[in-house]
Amino acid sequence: MHGPLQRRHVLTLLGTAAAALAARPALAVVSMQAHAPQEAFTGPGANPYWNGVGPYVTYPQKLPLQRLTDRPIQLETPRQYFREAFTPNEAFFVRYHLPVTPNAVDLAAWRLSLSGAFEHPVEFSLRQLMHEFRAVSVAAVNQCSGNSRSRFQPRVPGGQWGNGAMGNAMWTGVRLHDVLARAGLRREATWIQFEGLDRGVGADDKASGRFMKSLPANDPSLDRAVIAFLMNGEPLPMLNGFPVRMVVPGKFATYWTKHLSFIRALTHEDDNFWMKPAYRIPDTPGGDTTPEAMASGKVGSVPIGTVDMPVRSFIVDPDGSAPLIQGMTSLIRGVAFSGHGAVVKVEVSTDDGRSWARARLGENHGPYSFRTYSHPWTPSAAGRFTLAVRATDKAGNVQTDHGVWNPGGYLWNRIERQDVTVLSA
Repeated sequence: MHGPLQRRHVLTLLGTAAAALAARPALAVVSMQAHAPQEAFTGPGANPYWNGVGPYVTYPQKLPLQRLTDRPIQLETPRQYFREAFTPNEAFFVRYHLPVTPNAVDLAAWRLSLSGAFEHPVEFSLRQLMHEFRAVSVAAVNQCSGNSRSRFQPRVPGGQWGNGAMGNAMWTGVRLHDVLARAGLRREATWIQFEGLDRGVGADDKASGRFMKSLPANDPSLDRAVIAFLMNGEPLPMLNGFPVRMVVPGKFATYWTKHLSFIRALTHEDDNFWMKPAYRIPDTPGGDTTPEAMASGKVGSVPIGTVDMPVRSFIVDPDGSAPLIQGMTSLIRGVAFSGHGAVVKVEVSTDDGRSWARARLGENHGPYSFRTYSHPWTPSAAGRFTLAVRATDKAGNVQTDHGVWNPGGYLWNRIERQDVTVLSA
């Protein structure tokens, strides 16, 4: 986590941009792109494409992104925006759970409210958060729990994401720990609950029209969590959580509450819909099971927050859309990350995983950031080749060729592949 920022610099960055965001509606669709991202895909097999399949749409503050659904809004980032370590704000994926999302936020009235088992329940304005606490920055990957769900076999319900339900940003804000300490967390507090401003009836009427997530009060991830008001040095886009959002490095995006407005200290385990039954994984190694085991009723479940994101890596280039040339060097490149700490090794295969070569790693932006990699390859023959990539993190976790399965479509991290054609020179 980066050190404190100059408060004057933070205020300058927020200043007029924040005021403009607060006043401007953000969710109306501006235009629809006429082209499709790839050939139509409807299953029933695994999605063979890097991204999911959906029309390109443009929302304010956003480049054309692939739309999975419009209520709630789910927008996937196209492959080409992952060539660098940091994902542009305007290309960053969007995932809401409820259909009513804020179009604007009145900063004069908005407050972050802390209630429940605190010695001093309190409210903070955005100005107070910026002035009264030390600002810190952390580079961290925000990844939807269901990223790559369209690869699952047998298929499972839910948004059929490709690989683009993720993004990496430099998040700037204040430490959650400092904010909780100001309110005085009481000893009997066992869970910390977060809630934003999205509302409405979700896919299940038991969802109560509110999206709430909780983590145990003693979870180590809370010590590294940040209440962020800047994203890559700019105020958060409305669709990514303006004016502040939770950033929980290493955890899946379901805990990164957008438009964070309520923090509650609970004295009991949170059993609201979004904690139980939603966002549960099997209580098996790696959250892996089978449809038959689930049908037996003998497999228990735990919140997905009990695990960190598994190590992953992706091939961004080449993408197979154009042939390579025999004897001509091409660059195999992409990104890797892990919720268990820094990526320390990325390996590339040009023969479908039969042999591996170590790739060159890009700059280290921190243990929870994307790490870019590159590997030059000069094909010595023409034909059809299958490229593959796998990563290893600091904890010793290595990607495998096993495709995990669970009914939620979570935790996918199988080795990624890309077929390419090489032409004779």
